[in-house]
Amino acid sequence: MSVSFVSAVIWFLVAILAAGVVIRSLRVVQQAQAVIVQRLGRYHATLGPGLHVIVPFIDSVRAVLDLREETLEFPKIPVITEDNVTVQVDTVAYIQVVDPVRAVYEINNYHLAIDRLIQTTLRNVCGELTLDEMLVSREQVNQKLRLHLDEAADKWGVKVNRVELRAIEPPEEIQKAMELQMKAERERRATVLSAEATKQAAILRAEGEKRAVVLAAEAQKEKQILEAEGAAQAILRVRQAEAEGLRLLKEAGADRAVLALQALQALREVAQGQATKIFIPTDLAQLLGAAGAVGEIFREPRKEG
Repeated sequence: MSVSFVSAVIWFLVAILAAGVVIRSLRVVQQAQAVIVQRLGRYHATLGPGLHVIVPFIDSVRAVLDLREETLEFPKIPVITEDNVTVQVDTVAYIQVVDPVRAVYEINNYHLAIDRLIQTTLRNVCGELTLDEMLVSREQVNQKLRLHLDEAADKWGVKVNRVELRAIEPPEEIQKAMELQMKAERERRATVLSAEATKQAAILRAEGEKRAVVLAAEAQKEKQILEAEGAAQAILRVRQAEAEGLRLLKEAGADRAVLALQALQALREVAQGQATKIFIPTDLAQLLGAAGAVGEIFREPRKEG
């Protein structure tokens, strides 16, 4: 084997080793990731997204953390309420790593720690509430859980954004009792609404009848007013006609007897109409001088044979 061949092999091995060292010294960190780098067993740096160079065989990657929000689903947890009812609670939490260093060095496994923490916190929070309060105040329970978990997880560099109670399942006998209660409540509301509707209908009917009576009375009143006005206008026109007739007769030179006879003749013609009452003016009565003259004028003519 020649010296040149051995030298070539050595240089080839050196090149491979150098390429391996270069590749090992380069580290590409993806977006929304954080890489914890240790140097000789101690924390050295936190690498963000991009290309980084580390010292081979001296620096090592301790952990790669995902900085995006994570969803943690937990199995159903049995919880005893304040009124001694055991319910199964299904929860889900949304967490996010905000401090990669503390998430690596302050806790061994923050996922498991939050799992255990949410079980104990949920039992403490729900143990202070009755079953009815849990069912109607779910948002308040979520808020209390989030505050307790966020306070405890802050030490681990983890932020608890939201905690949701997905389901609350009481025992079967409690569910049946609740269904019967809800059915009775619905029937009671239906009865109340029906009674209220009947009451409103009666009120509206009474108001309608009252309005009809008022309108009828107003119509009768208007009718009487119109009839009285018509009668007054008729009397006024008769007086005006009599006055005009007397004026014409006087201008023609007629004496008082003729004037009286002409006035009585006009009254007789009016009396033959639809009027039931005849008003004789005062000046006309003075002309007649006696009631007998009026009777003579209005007496029906005798029929012969």
